[in-house]
Amino acid sequence: MKRTKIKAIKKKVGEKLKILGWIHTIRDLGSIRFLILRDISGIVQVVILKKNSTAYKATSGLSQESVVEIIGKAKEEKQAPGGVEVEAAEVKVLSKSDPELPIPIAEKTKGETSQEKRMDWRWLDLRKPKKQLIFKVWTEMERAMREYFLKHDFLQIHSPKLMSAPSESGAELFELPYFKRKAYLAQSPQFYKQMAMAAGFEKVFEIGPVFRAEPSFTSRHSTEFTGYDFEISFIESHEDVMREAEQMLAYVIQAVKDKYGRAIAKEYQREIQVPTVPFPRVTMQEAKKILKEQKVKQEKSGDLNPGEEKALSNYFLKEKKHEFVFVTEYPVGIRPFYHMRDEKRPKITKSFDLLWNGIEIATGSQREHRYEVLKKQAEENNIGGESIQHYLKFFKYGCPPHGGIGMGPARMLMKLLKLASVRESSFVYRGVKRITP
Repeated sequence: MKRTKIKAIKKKVGEKLKILGWIHTIRDLGSIRFLILRDISGIVQVVILKKNSTAYKATSGLSQESVVEIIGKAKEEKQAPGGVEVEAAEVKVLSKSDPELPIPIAEKTKGETSQEKRMDWRWLDLRKPKKQLIFKVWTEMERAMREYFLKHDFLQIHSPKLMSAPSESGAELFELPYFKRKAYLAQSPQFYKQMAMAAGFEKVFEIGPVFRAEPSFTSRHSTEFTGYDFEISFIESHEDVMREAEQMLAYVIQAVKDKYGRAIAKEYQREIQVPTVPFPRVTMQEAKKILKEQKVKQEKSGDLNPGEEKALSNYFLKEKKHEFVFVTEYPVGIRPFYHMRDEKRPKITKSFDLLWNGIEIATGSQREHRYEVLKKQAEENNIGGESIQHYLKFFKYGCPPHGGIGMGPARMLMKLLKLASVRESSFVYRGVKRITP
């Protein structure tokens, strides 16, 4: 008999069917047993009558989270979850769970087990339907993003993650032996996206792992994460990159709302707001002025700390009713050497960060595509040697004006679902003190 997913049982009332899943809860009333069975699609009540001795015996001593196969008849039952239940005729135990669960899964408590303990038992933590929703949303987010890019003639690339030289700064590198020389785990696909522009691909996107050896313990940092990147050619300024990014995000968030808006509202008490386009823009100088008026503590004149990001986002949410804001015109000193500089103001880069509800989720810019200018900027940053020569070659034989962006989907999900940390939005988190499971 073919398996029926729990969400489809309503359409099969009166029919004999087979369901598979985990035992969420057990209630034994002596002459009758109730199981709440869970699969990826939902939960259903299963009734085992004592007079059905074979099925009743099979469930004796059965523990929560055991995996079972049940064959029975679907019936309407107003008191049951979803208005239907299954009266079991046959029960087969596929895998019995140890009755002493290290973390609760079904119990309703005031607060969850500590995050660290839940991370130790992540596969059990992820059995909770509320947690599984995170990854259903991520799947839809990525599907919609890919759909957007394909509709707009982007090519997908998969760049190497083993590199002979840093792709960003040298301070956040994971170094490893590579035969008789050193190699590094990629901090971003940046150089290879630009190689694709030099190759004439014109529009590319990539979804892939990123590695950062950052000794950070914040809610937004991890040492390995997934990155969303795109790069586009023949742009006039970084404004073209921002326009592409905001249009893509509006498209993606609309798709997520259409499919999971109700579920998100129920589980996370978050009403998804599809952003209007264009997003607000503010220069760094203007942002600092706003923050000063708000009496927000500032640290650097040309950058924003987490408190400033939050305060600035709150300002635009209140004044513009918008969850997003682009911060532009970052100074040269805190941006990578390959960011293009403003022709009239050489100390300002054509770059931006994108904030969403108080956190930076993306960084982008127009890149410097002129060989001699790029070479000079590298030298000014004391970047030289054989490794940079391979990169500079991309621009020596004709390269169009281009720009792009790198985004963090784990941070995006934090904001989309109001999660406390990227630890919750990552399937398996990697940090300074965590490299298991």
